[in-house]
Parts: sequence; C-alpha cells; structure tokens
Amino acid sequence: MTTDVVAQLIVGSSPRIRALRQQVAQVAASDHPVLILGESGSGKEVVARAIHAASVRHAAPFVGQSCLAIPETLIESELFGYEPGAFTDARERRIGLFEQAEGGTLFLDEIGDIPLAFQKRLLRVLQEREVRRLGSVVAIAINVRVVAATNAPIEQAVAQGTFRSDLLYRLNTFEIRVPPLRQRSEDVPLLVEHFIAKHGRAYGFASKPAAGLLKRLQEYPWPGNVRELENFVVRWMTLGDEALEALDKKVALSFDTTSNRRWLSMSMEEIEAEVIKMFLEDCGRNKTLAAKRLGLARKSLYNKIERYGIEGAVKGK
Repeated sequence: MTTDVVAQLIVGSSPRIRALRQQVAQVAASDHPVLILGESGSGKEVVARAIHAASVRHAAPFVGQSCLAIPETLIESELFGYEPGAFTDARERRIGLFEQAEGGTLFLDEIGDIPLAFQKRLLRVLQEREVRRLGSVVAIAINVRVVAATNAPIEQAVAQGTFRSDLLYRLNTFEIRVPPLRQRSEDVPLLVEHFIAKHGRAYGFASKPAAGLLKRLQEYPWPGNVRELENFVVRWMTLGDEALEALDKKVALSFDTTSNRRWLSMSMEEIEAEVIKMFLEDCGRNKTLAAKRLGLARKSLYNKIERYGIEGAVKGK
C-alpha cells in the first residue's frame, strides 16, 4: 500500500526514481525530521507529500510553506502564531503553521534561506516539541513531523556561518536527494503523459505527443527541471509546435545546440548560475519577470544573483 501511494505521486521508471521511491517509502515508516535536497523545480514538495501520504500521519494535515515567501519580520508569528495585543495589528488570535499541522506534517521549503536570528528559536521548537505564540507565556505541545527542503548548498551555508550546524543536524535525521530531470531523461515521456492527464481536461486536450517530439524533449536538458517540463506541456497543449521555439531559444542563449555534454560536466551551482543568466537575458534583465518564469520568489533570485556574482540585472518594475 505504501509503495502504491508513493508510485502514484512520484512519476517515473528510471533507476534513479525507483531508488528515490524506495527511500521515500523507508523514510515514511519513521517519524523523524527529513531534509530534502535538490535543484529548483526538481520535485522536492512532491517528495514531501509522498512521505506524508505514505506515513501514519496521512489522515492529518499536510501544511507547506516557503520560508522565502514570509517577510523576515513575520516569520515567527507565521510559524508560531500570536495572541491579541502581541503587536500593534494583532487584534485577534492567530494559529501558527505548527499548530495548523498538528498530528500531520509541516513542510518548510527554502529552509536554507531562513533568517539566522530565527534559527535558534526554530531549533528549540524542534527539540522541545512545543511552541509559544507571540504574546503568550503558555507552551503548547505539538505533535508534528517536520520535513524541510532547500536548493541552496546547505553545507556551504554552515561553513559560512549563515546556517546553524546544530539546526542542520536536527533537520537531517534523514536526507533525501532528488535527482535533476537531466539525469533521468527516460522519465520524460511518462511525465508528459502525467501532465497531459493533469491539465488536459481544462484545455480540452487529449492527444498524445508524437515520438519525434518526445525525443526532442528527452534531449533537452531541462534546467528548470520537472516544473519547466510541466509549464512546457501546458504551453504545448495551447500553442502546439510553436511552444518548441521557446526551448530552442533557451538552448541557443547559453549552450551549443549540437551537444548537451557541457551540462554534464558542470556542477549544480554552475548550471544554476548559467540558467539564471539565460533567463535574465531572455527577460531583458528584468529580475521580477525572470523570477516568475523560473518559479522562484524574487528574494530567492536576488540572493542567487548575489551568490553567483551575476552582473547587469536590473530591478523589475
């Protein structure tokens, strides 16, 4: 039963995906924290949902939140909640995400970008398994499994002092690495079929892609991973072969179209930096538009631009 649930959520038949599904099934049987690592768009939240669905907590809530989507000044109140009068605009009680996930799973995406000043508070909650709402002295016991994810080089953040090593040790009792789509291109046809079934009814579409198209899609390196493939399928159902022009343009912007070998010789960080440059160029250096097309929060894109030393980006309107 557990294997069936995981297979329904994590699509593919490649050796890497079969190994990933086996690891997810094993981890789901436990109740300790999990850290999911992988490139942006590779399916980290899907893996988190599969862990929850295959666990004894499956009937309880799955609550997901990107840490980057919460302003730094609000992260404590969002996660822990607050009482009336805790601050100027606190007119009524608010239940935080930990309490909302009671009995279930709390998925914290982009954990690598959580503010350093808040990390000690989060560590204490994980250790003591209790929260205090802002404005309250009462500790509330919580029964929540925390699954975190990041596409940032977390070990590097620890070495640089921007992420606490003790928090990392608490979060990665189990560590799962999600392979990028370029390393499992044999899964592309199954993913395309999955996305057509997922979105086809809304677009009045039920056709199957031709073998030639699937071959082209398998040869493309998919820097945006599964998210980029899903977006392509939606465009293709609307525009037809015209959607392929966007893929050709992206490859031409940064890579030799006759060979994908360069992708295979690059590190994850080098590929990510190259892809960001590519999207910025395609978006006229507009960071807001590039972030939207990459499926990233603007703050996350700004951090990556600074991290990789990418010059010439302009602030979006």
